[in-house]
Amino acid sequence: MAVTARYQPWSVSQEFFNEVGRLFERAGATDASTAATADWIPAVDIEEYADRFVLTADVPGVEPATIEVTLEKGVLTLAGSRAAAIEQQGLERRRSERASGRFHRRFTLPDTVDGDSVSATGRNGVIEVSIPKRPQLQPRRIAVSV
Repeated sequence: MAVTARYQPWSVSQEFFNEVGRLFERAGATDASTAATADWIPAVDIEEYADRFVLTADVPGVEPATIEVTLEKGVLTLAGSRAAAIEQQGLERRRSERASGRFHRRFTLPDTVDGDSVSATGRNGVIEVSIPKRPQLQPRRIAVSV
């Protein structure tokens, strides 16, 4: 009986680079406490429009209703957790790349945001936080009388 093994020379080094990348992501988080208190860090995109900021976070496997979105003193915080996979009886091998446990992200917002009108929605494993800007005060022209 012949056993055929597929040779993949880069699989070990790729796995190493992925782990190092995750380490740097945790270390480079927006808040130093995030790396210390979070088990994983969701990927986030931030877009700025003329009237608002939109923050989009990937949180697959997390119920949107369980995610805490808070805004306090100009700091927007996303926090929640994803349950670990349940161990199956008779399982011989497992490769697990999806992190589980608590996540925690903080973002310092500019003074131009309207904190009272922030809203968040979630579907398909993505949370979208809309952060409106306060209307800009336009300069007022003052007529000089003679």
